[in-house]
Amino acid sequence: MESYPDIEIYLASGDVARLDAWLQEAIGAEPLTPAGKRQWRTRGRRGEAEVPVLLVEKAADGFASLWLDSPDTPWATDAECAREAAARLGCEVRCSLGGWQPGDDPDRFLQVLPDGTEQPIDWPDSGQ
Repeated sequence: MESYPDIEIYLASGDVARLDAWLQEAIGAEPLTPAGKRQWRTRGRRGEAEVPVLLVEKAADGFASLWLDSPDTPWATDAECAREAAARLGCEVRCSLGGWQPGDDPDRFLQVLPDGTEQPIDWPDSGQ
């Protein structure tokens, strides 16, 4: 399976301490540091590749956006990352249903719960 060029998931809980522990284990990231209003940054590594990470608190309907700006992550797709995040962070996680293409419904997301339950949902952009 082809890896996505980057990974973006949405977290119901942006618990920075739990995120730090998970990102440290997954990609050897340093602790997240404040980078402006409601934004946190860090960098991890996977092999020789650097993995820039951006966390934006309350990015959409109270969910935090976690963006890993690299194709070199441990996860090939947003959904793989979302499944691991939900289990490790103990919160609901949402992500796009697949590699987004022009013409796809932008409001369709995959909802992953900490118990492993997942389903497609409608999540309209509230324009926040």
